[in-house]
Amino acid sequence: MNHNIALSTAFAAALTLGVIADAEAADKRVKKEKCYGVSLAGQNDCSNIAGTHSCAGQSKVDNDPGEWRLVTKGLCKSQDGLTRKEAREVIKRAS
Repeated sequence: MNHNIALSTAFAAALTLGVIADAEAADKRVKKEKCYGVSLAGQNDCSNIAGTHSCAGQSKVDNDPGEWRLVTKGLCKSQDGLTRKEAREVIKRAS
């Protein structure tokens, strides 16, 4: 009986790992795009347009048009996000 439980547990673990690996591989195949002006303070993905920092998590305010996050391609506009060109125009008008 214990042998069957051990085999069942090992089989379930192997299946779970396979499902997780498939999900991660599928996520990497999803096309992404930079979406400006949608990140919350401290939640940007990398450098900003102004070049004042070059690391993720360094944005100071919510929805800064110079900061970006990677989103699934095609979803940026539905989040009221901007392309890089649009973000540059917003920044230029504000200065």
